[in-house]
Amino acid sequence: MLRFNRPALADDFFRNNFLSDLFESEAGYSNPAVNIIEGKESFSIEVAAPGLDKNDFQINLERNVLTISSEKETEKEEKDGKYMRREFSYSTFKRSFTLPETVEYEKIVASHKNGILTVTIPKRDEAKIKPARQIDIS
Repeated sequence: MLRFNRPALADDFFRNNFLSDLFESEAGYSNPAVNIIEGKESFSIEVAAPGLDKNDFQINLERNVLTISSEKETEKEEKDGKYMRREFSYSTFKRSFTLPETVEYEKIVASHKNGILTVTIPKRDEAKIKPARQIDIS
């Protein structure tokens, strides 16, 4: 009886990450990387989304939930002699963040540069980090 020490094709096909790999990379359903940074004056949310421009994003604030989403559909057509190939791709993501009540909701701003969307969320005065001070003892 001979036995091969290589995995069967079915093992590769049905491995744990097969479906998530397929849908995330091919269909564009993966969530982009996000950095959340707390500074002295504000919070910043950085969304890494290369290939998207500022018009591809929607940013909504409802109550204290900030939602960043994107939907983009592209079509690519190649003609080579008597052959034609047409590809469609559709990518989408949606991320929601619950904001603390100590932020200035009406002063939230967003910018886009080099494939990174940055949302700046200013803090209210009472939430800003204050420098340490010496307290005299009487």
